[in-house]
Amino acid sequence: MIALLTGLIAFKTTSQVTLDVHGVGYEVLIPLSTYYSLPNQHELVTLSIHTHVREDAIQLYGFLTTSEKEAFLLLTGISGIGPKLGLSVLSTLSVRDLFNAIQAGDIEKLGTVSGIGKKSAARIALELKDKVARLHPAGEPVEPENGRVDNPLYDDALSALVNLGYRLPDVKETLKRIEQSGTATQELKDVIREALKDLAKG
Repeated sequence: MIALLTGLIAFKTTSQVTLDVHGVGYEVLIPLSTYYSLPNQHELVTLSIHTHVREDAIQLYGFLTTSEKEAFLLLTGISGIGPKLGLSVLSTLSVRDLFNAIQAGDIEKLGTVSGIGKKSAARIALELKDKVARLHPAGEPVEPENGRVDNPLYDDALSALVNLGYRLPDVKETLKRIEQSGTATQELKDVIREALKDLAKG
């Protein structure tokens, strides 16, 4: 059972990455949250792996953070939710937002995921609420993903800047600097403006 892979990125798309591990290429399926944080092609990366064995295939699912893999395993442990849908959830909601929605019973937010209807959303909230509460008791924050800024305003700015084509790691570092400086924290447009100035400096 493969649980971890470290190798060079030979090829990557929004849904999968091929890792060159000592001359052997491993095809690993990934969520968007992992894709946006991957280094450049031919650079080294370590992914936490879940090996999914079917009758006709062995598929590898990879995650940059343990919290992503944890959430994926919780989701796919629910009857009717397979690995493909699990990746879809993590490509739509961050682990923090997912766990918060589960604990709050926010069916509407869970239902924003493609392939998740109201019944499935309700089942996710019902079946995972206690498990999430045990893993992350009330008041204990979910592990930030790759330095993610814990501020809804900055989350919106991050999403907007990534959609403009900037790399997620660069955007996160920029937003972290802006937050630490204490400037432009009242309006989304101001945060984006400051971030664009910072990113333009290279």
